[in-house]
Amino acid sequence: MNTIPKILISLSLTLLLFSCGTSEQQIEILVSNPGDENRNEIISVELSSLGIDDSTMKFLLVKNADTGEEIICQMNDRDADGTMDELLINCQIEAKSEKKFIISETDDKPEYESKLFSRFVPERTDDFAWENDKVAFRTYGPTAQKLAEEGDKTGTLSSGMDCWLKKVDYPIINSWYKKATTGEGSYHEDTGEGLDNFHVGATRGCGGLGVYIDEELYTSKNFTAWNVLANGPLQTRFTLDYEDWKTPEGLVSESKEISLDLGSNLMKVVAKVKGTDMITVGLTLHENDGDIAVDTLNYWFSYWQPHGDSELGMGIVCQPEYYHSYTLIESEEKDKSHLLVHLKAIDGKVKYYTGFAWKDSEQYPYELEWKEYLNKFSEEKQNPLDVKIIE
Repeated sequence: MNTIPKILISLSLTLLLFSCGTSEQQIEILVSNPGDENRNEIISVELSSLGIDDSTMKFLLVKNADTGEEIICQMNDRDADGTMDELLINCQIEAKSEKKFIISETDDKPEYESKLFSRFVPERTDDFAWENDKVAFRTYGPTAQKLAEEGDKTGTLSSGMDCWLKKVDYPIINSWYKKATTGEGSYHEDTGEGLDNFHVGATRGCGGLGVYIDEELYTSKNFTAWNVLANGPLQTRFTLDYEDWKTPEGLVSESKEISLDLGSNLMKVVAKVKGTDMITVGLTLHENDGDIAVDTLNYWFSYWQPHGDSELGMGIVCQPEYYHSYTLIESEEKDKSHLLVHLKAIDGKVKYYTGFAWKDSEQYPYELEWKEYLNKFSEEKQNPLDVKIIE
């Protein structure tokens, strides 16, 4: 100047603090899962709650308290102020059980393999792309917009979200772009890892947003600025800013923070908006030949469609406090058909989750499995794990 679901925990510690210059102090956390389903989640701990002196803080290590096994963790600087303020912990816990974790300081930075990241892509006009071990996405920047507005066919005018259909669990963004820019191949052809054959155009793609007024959808153009806040091994997080855009009710300001966790098919989007108290999130319906599923009791929305010689499911999950209503638009005009979910802005923010599953990836190869995944994801968001400090 970005699912494994995520729980934000504010821990109040008065007795167990890390002492400056001492690495023997430990904090023990107890995670409880009272539900009937096994959970695989990322726990987020506020570092300020651990009493760590930022000026002397070393690295942090997390272990299973019962087995001594080292657990993958990640420290984040959420607000990009140069100070780490969050610790992510990978937590796998069985139904109706408890698990203890020990957090301690270490002199050596833990090294973990990362299967997720995000980056600006100047070698392909000015895309921004991100991925994890399940899915990959991209969206488009100001140069692509300028080219499109000048009539150059290499440009793209869209703030919609593009799906890159991968079927391997390792990163493909860099290799696919390299293949395309060096002329060695095309990411529009599947040579074993997947491909990009998803049409965005002027649609919202998979989870792009806008404002819906008098049965018309108004949207921003391409992003104007980006900032990577975190890059693995458990989460990639970044921001995208947009130029203010016009609606019949005035200008709308939009900035998005997007995060994608390891193991998740859904990314989290937190949109900061001004000029409107309602935001609309969309899934393109492409040729209107797929199956639409809506569950307003569990706050998820799905579109499962034929896609090339395969099938593709897209979804949106929101939380009760944000949900308002939905609209289905089926049009014969290109790029106009959408499943739209209308969300209320709270204190100028809207939060939702969106993503996809490609049948050829074999993650959720059938529509029923995809809808079950969306339902389970939504239930976990509404019923977070219990996390507390052991004093």
